[in-house]
Amino acid sequence: MAKQETYSEASSVASDLIHYLNASPTAFHAVDEAKRRLINVGYVQVSEREDWKLEPGKRYFFTRNHSTIVAFAIGKRYVAGNGFYVVGAHTDSPCIKLKPISKVTKGGFLEVGVQLYGSGLWHTWFDRDLAVAGRVIVREEKDGSVSFSHRLVRIEEPIMRVPTLAIHLDRNVNNDGFKVNTQNHLIPILATSVKAELNKVVEENGPIGNETDGKKSTIYSKHHSLLLEMIASQLGCKPDDICDFELQACDTQPSIIGGAVKEFIFSGRLDNLCMSFCSLKALIDTTSSKDDLENESGVRMVALFDHEEVGSDSAQGAGSPVMLDAISRITNSFNSDSKLLQKAIQMSFLVSADMAHAFHPNYMDKHEDNHQPKMHGGLVIKHNANQRYATNSVTSFLFGEIASKHNLPVQDFVVRNDMPCGSTIGPILASGVGIRTVDVGAPQFSMHSIREMCAVDDVKYSYEHFKAFFQEFSQLDAKITVDM
Repeated sequence: MAKQETYSEASSVASDLIHYLNASPTAFHAVDEAKRRLINVGYVQVSEREDWKLEPGKRYFFTRNHSTIVAFAIGKRYVAGNGFYVVGAHTDSPCIKLKPISKVTKGGFLEVGVQLYGSGLWHTWFDRDLAVAGRVIVREEKDGSVSFSHRLVRIEEPIMRVPTLAIHLDRNVNNDGFKVNTQNHLIPILATSVKAELNKVVEENGPIGNETDGKKSTIYSKHHSLLLEMIASQLGCKPDDICDFELQACDTQPSIIGGAVKEFIFSGRLDNLCMSFCSLKALIDTTSSKDDLENESGVRMVALFDHEEVGSDSAQGAGSPVMLDAISRITNSFNSDSKLLQKAIQMSFLVSADMAHAFHPNYMDKHEDNHQPKMHGGLVIKHNANQRYATNSVTSFLFGEIASKHNLPVQDFVVRNDMPCGSTIGPILASGVGIRTVDVGAPQFSMHSIREMCAVDDVKYSYEHFKAFFQEFSQLDAKITVDM
C-alpha cells in the first residue's frame, strides 16, 4: 500500500509538471505560468519601479522583463539581517529564434530566418512540426490616445518545418554523420510562394498595402505577411499594429509521461523548466497554509532567471544584480542600516538547481566509475575543483543532511578529467552576491535536444528535497560552525 501511495504521489507531481511544461513554450510563458500559480495562492506582485511596503508573514513576487521572476515569503519571525533561503533555476532553453528580419524567399518557398539561441543539439530540430511563440509589442489606440502593450502569443498549430535532405541525395550521411550548416540548412519552411499568392496574403515581390505608409511597409518588409496575419489573428489585432516581437520556433509535440511502465517524462525544455517547476511548487506548498511561516525567521525565495543558456550576462540574467537587488530591498524594507545587508548575505544559502547528466547505457564511457548519476536516484550534487560548480564540503553536507533526514536519495557527480565541465548560475551568483551555494540537478538524457527525457521519481524527489530545504534549513544551519 505504501509503495502504491508513493507511486501515486510521484505521478501527481509529474502530472503537474506536464501541465507546467505544456503551458510554457518560451521563457515569457514560463514566467507567466509561474505568476498565475503564485497569484492563485495569494502572492502579491510588487514592482521594481515602486517602493515596497513589506510585512512579516506575507508573500510577494516581482518579474523583470517578464522572463525572470523572483518570489519570496517572509517569515513571521523575520528581522532585518536574517538569512534568505533560495532555490535558483532558469527559464530559458536552447532554441531557434526569429531574426529581426525573418523574411526569406528562395526556390519558390517562403522561409523564416532564424538565429541560434544557446548550444542546442541542432540536428534534432530537423523534421519536427514547429509552431511559433513569444512576445509581441502591440500598438493600441483608444479615444485618440496611443499606447503600447506587451502581449504573449502562441500559435499552437504546426506552421513550419525544417526538412532533411533525402538519403538519395546524401549517400554518405550515415557513415560521415549528419553535418548541419546552421546558416544554410536550419531555415524553417513556412509555405510555397504559389500558395501564398493564391491566398492573396503574400506577394513575393513586395509588401501588401500602401507602400507610402512607413509603418506598414517596414513591418511587411521585415517579415512575411502570412506570418504577421497569423500572429495578429492570435492576438486579436491588425498586422499593422504589430510594432516588434521576440518569437521562437517551438516543437508542437506535447510533453507526456511515457515508458513501458510510465516512469519517464518525454518533453522539450526539461533543462531547466523541470527545476523551475519543482522549486516553485515547493515554495508554494511550504508557504500557503496560515502556519507555514509562523516559526520562520528567514525569507524563503525562488529566483528563476533568463539567459542562463547564453552566459547570464543580461539585465535579467543571473549575472545581473537582480538577486542582490531583491535581498537588499527586502532587508532595507525592515531596517535601512547598510551593515545588515552584509550580515543577511552571510546568513543566506542558495541551491542552484539545473538539470544533470544521467548515466547513459549506450555511452557508458562518458561517466567515470565512481560518479554515475542514475535515473530514479534523486538529485545530483555537482562538484568541480575548478569552481565550474560552486559546491564545497559545507554546502554539500548541508544539502545532503536534509536528504538523509527525510530518506531522500542523493547522488554526487564530477566530470571526467579528460572532458570539459559545464557550468550554471551557481558560480555566477556565489561570486557576484557572496552567498553560500550548492549546485544540484535532477538527472536527465538528451540535454539540449528538442526532446529530452527524465524520470518521474526524480521529479518527486526534487520537489520533496526543495520542500524540506525551505522548511528546515534555518534550524540545520544553526548547528554548523565554520567561520568562528
